Amino acid sequence: MQEKNLFEYAIIRLVPRVEREEFLNIGVMLFCKRPAFLHMKYTLDESRILSFYGKTDLAEVQSQLEAFEKICEGKPEAGPIAALDVPSRFRWLTAKRSTIIQTSEVHPGICIDSNNTLQRLFEQLVIN
Repeated sequence: MQEKNLFEYAIIRLVPRVEREEFLNIGVMLFCKRPAFLHMKYTLDESRILSFYGKTDLAEVQSQLEAFEKICEGKPEAGPIAALDVPSRFRWLTAKRSTIIQTSEVHPGICIDSNNTLQRLFEQLVIN
């Protein structure tokens, strides 16, 4: 029997005009302590984003998402935050911020396979 693990996830949101607090779900980040798992999955649907707010700087959005991804993966080029342990990186990435890339509240769950759970959440909360 496979072991069930507690996981936490947050939805990654694009908030092109922070003062309006309107957003699009563009990704999901999933953290599972055992095994040490922190990954994100995102998509940039250019036509959807530009119809939401036509002045969105897609290159800037891509750059910020790539920075998030490097921190998730613990890449040295992402700076000192990426050197933290997995739980600390997740907490830092899901902290409240007033930028165009924000995360939802953190939600818990139980899973057997973290990769499959990340894919399922991505399809449910971002794609559909």
